[in-house]
Amino acid sequence: MTKINAVITGVGAYLPDYILTNEELSTMVDTTDEWIMTRIGIKERRILKGEGLGSSDLGAKAVAELLKKTNTSPEEVDLVICATVTPDMQFPATANIISDKLDINNAFSFDLNAGCSGFLFALATGSKYIQSGMYKKVVIVGSEKMSSIVDYTDRQTCPIFGDGAAAVLLEPTTENVGIIDEILHTQGFGRKHLHQKAGGSCKPASHETVDNREHFIYQEGNHVFKHAVSNMADVSVEMMEKHNMTADDLAWLVPHQANNRIIEATAKRMGLAKEKVMINIEKYGNTTSATIPLCLWEWENQLKKGDNIILSGFGAGFTWGSIFIKWGYDPK
Repeated sequence: MTKINAVITGVGAYLPDYILTNEELSTMVDTTDEWIMTRIGIKERRILKGEGLGSSDLGAKAVAELLKKTNTSPEEVDLVICATVTPDMQFPATANIISDKLDINNAFSFDLNAGCSGFLFALATGSKYIQSGMYKKVVIVGSEKMSSIVDYTDRQTCPIFGDGAAAVLLEPTTENVGIIDEILHTQGFGRKHLHQKAGGSCKPASHETVDNREHFIYQEGNHVFKHAVSNMADVSVEMMEKHNMTADDLAWLVPHQANNRIIEATAKRMGLAKEKVMINIEKYGNTTSATIPLCLWEWENQLKKGDNIILSGFGAGFTWGSIFIKWGYDPK
């Protein structure tokens, strides 16, 4: 029996028009462009403006571009998975709303929350539906309106995050390309270092939680940084060793865009030159589930069929992992 693999056949994305620069941010909170660039590596980030707009609006635009680029009709889509930590609402799922906005009526859809590792977890999940032979077209979208949970009085976290969405289409192939392997991890102790304190079932919204600003991102930066550096580097090197790859064998590292120092440390451990590392954090900041597919979208025209690529991420939970893919098509 011929083995079926899942391959990415297209990438779409959407970024809001409004650009929040470090200079503007410095008028809102006690920070400077130099402080942000030195510690994080972000120059600007995109912000979704407009009343009543949420992650589904970002995601729907990204998926619409994806469907257009791949000549896929909404009726052909079998499954939509939306990776997000900023859903439009607690229920229904943002994936459901995206599907409705695009008339994707023959698919089932759901959200997946794995923090900044969300795209990796969703990609691994979606690939199994393709590999099983059950589905032919699966859309994976990472979509985040991070500005909705950022405290713009907190100088430690507000420079980090931005809004954006990106999506990929997975289809079956019998060629030696596509998603080759994944190594994914979760350690729940990390939740105490990075979480949103209120708004869930154990601490529902109240006047007190709003007054105490508990509906925003809470992060203990030093703890998160330490674990991100070690785990992202370890799991990426593990993937290389598992498949007997050297730095020469790898075309690209696609790292989660959380902090430039974390990216540099991961690349160094892997022995990769900077030219092989996709980095756009300076322009977009940390868009959580959208960072990795945004990189694929931005570098799409440089990717060649058969390129060995490692995707690597770390997020709240803690969650982390790497996915090894062989790119499935040449620039169009």
